[in-house]
Amino acid sequence: MTKREHQTPASQSGHPVILFFVCGEGLGHTSRCLKAAQYCEAQGAVCHLAAYGQSHTFLTKAGWPRLRTTPREVTLAGNMGLFCIRKTIWNSKSVPRDLARSYRQARNLIADIQPDIVIADTMYAPVEAARRDGVPVLFITNQNRFSTLAGGGENGWAALGRLVSWYLTLPDKVIIPDFAPPAAVSRYNIAIPPGHESHYRFIGPLIDISRDEYPCREKTIFASFGGEPFKIPLYRHLAEIAGRHSDLSFEVFAQAPGLPDTTDNFHTHGYVPDLLAHLCCAEVAILHGGLTTLHEALFFQKPVVMVIDPHHPEQGNNARAITEMGAGVMIRGDEADTERLEAAIEEARRLSVPDFSPRYAAENGRMLLWNEIQETLRHPR
Repeated sequence: MTKREHQTPASQSGHPVILFFVCGEGLGHTSRCLKAAQYCEAQGAVCHLAAYGQSHTFLTKAGWPRLRTTPREVTLAGNMGLFCIRKTIWNSKSVPRDLARSYRQARNLIADIQPDIVIADTMYAPVEAARRDGVPVLFITNQNRFSTLAGGGENGWAALGRLVSWYLTLPDKVIIPDFAPPAAVSRYNIAIPPGHESHYRFIGPLIDISRDEYPCREKTIFASFGGEPFKIPLYRHLAEIAGRHSDLSFEVFAQAPGLPDTTDNFHTHGYVPDLLAHLCCAEVAILHGGLTTLHEALFFQKPVVMVIDPHHPEQGNNARAITEMGAGVMIRGDEADTERLEAAIEEARRLSVPDFSPRYAAENGRMLLWNEIQETLRHPR
């Protein structure tokens, strides 16, 4: 018998212990895991979160009581506001070592916390650590297929997709926090291998929003497209646009130094406890194409301008789906000068976004994730 087999699962008493491992590259993973953990705790679970970087900082400010630190597995890098694969590869040359560190830390946390189930949001080493210790594990992701707007490297991206798809056979289930096809925003980033349909579960967005709780009194131009330092030049373009349009009020959010100075109609913010309180007031939301914020904008029926990094292997495909829905305008980040951004904002102001509220009600991601947790605990792989 393994150590895990000697234990009486806490889930039998209705209080499972859940350990989340959260990718800290951007805040989309963090936001959805925080919402999921809050819901699970409301059902009686005890949730521990392990994170690093921006994610750990955000969760600390949010006051999550059971927060641990885990090493990063990859380091994203960029140049002049855009993702750079060469710099990312150079910064991630120690990935084998970092994965080994992540694996060791995951095993240490599992031994210390004794979770009934592990949930890894785009963190790979904890999957094998959980399997090694006989703990059921779910993997949250919205991508196993990779391509960019800029093109190039197709063979490399295809090879990465095959590797990720193989790895996704290891967890008990793969959880996709998106609408079921054909409405999935991540439709061009997910390719389910034939015969593996039951292994992948579309559960709906992992958000917790009530429109009644978010009244809007003033229309703004909302902007939040990443806190990485290499995005700062794009925020400077918005400051210039604000200087041309005194009739518009810009609310800009980024947890990075170097933002333009605040003016009468251009207000910058670092950490805020509830970003949705600002998003709900947007006349237009300027985003970077991440899945979580796109789901939130759709919920509030906000037209979006998506400033897409042409070298990023996910954002362009999400933006492609949003434009097909008639919910947004896409502009390449390497073409996003002041004039193009200004034109895109004006185009987005004329859009009428479809009402997705019936889908949000029918595909409650937090509730369906809880159901998957309960089912996995009853019937582990």
